[in-house]
Amino acid sequence: MDNDLREVSFTEMKHGSKEEYEFLTPLFQEHQRQTLADEVLAMLMKLQGPKLGYKVDRYEHSLQSATRALRDGADDELVVCALLHDIGDSIAPDNHSQLAAAVLKPYVSDKNHWIIRHHGVFQGYYYFHHMGQDQNARDQFKDHEHYQACADFCENYDQNCFDPDYDTEPLATFEPMVRALFGKQPVEYV
Repeated sequence: MDNDLREVSFTEMKHGSKEEYEFLTPLFQEHQRQTLADEVLAMLMKLQGPKLGYKVDRYEHSLQSATRALRDGADDELVVCALLHDIGDSIAPDNHSQLAAAVLKPYVSDKNHWIIRHHGVFQGYYYFHHMGQDQNARDQFKDHEHYQACADFCENYDQNCFDPDYDTEPLATFEPMVRALFGKQPVEYV
């Protein structure tokens, strides 16, 4: 294979060679390192807009969540998780927790991934009963090792983040943490 390869020869992935995939992998990884944080921050910015009946929009809610985690002394990873926990709202409102968790999974601990993946059902503890649903739906996970951590996340960094008078930190406070998290080597998973 030519050492000056600038483009693969195949038009169907099944026809690619080992050399071509070895050529592509670092290009993709470098592109990912350069753009992933920007893409995730753009998803967060899409939460700006209508308040949808709340006192703050979902963007402000996310900033409040991260601010509370930061001020509570949480590590940077959990602060970023708090900031990004609802990034799926704009394109996956019915399974936003799973979308956010999928984005974060290669970069965060199993515990933080589990918290973000399940925060939607745990958040339901505060309002499901008003909508004819099971307030205690989260109890299906009662024996899981991260149950209490997720309950604490929702209590401390989610259900209480709708206050228009809260002294919320700006995005600039969190952007270096986001860039550091997504600049890490992702964990391989299946």
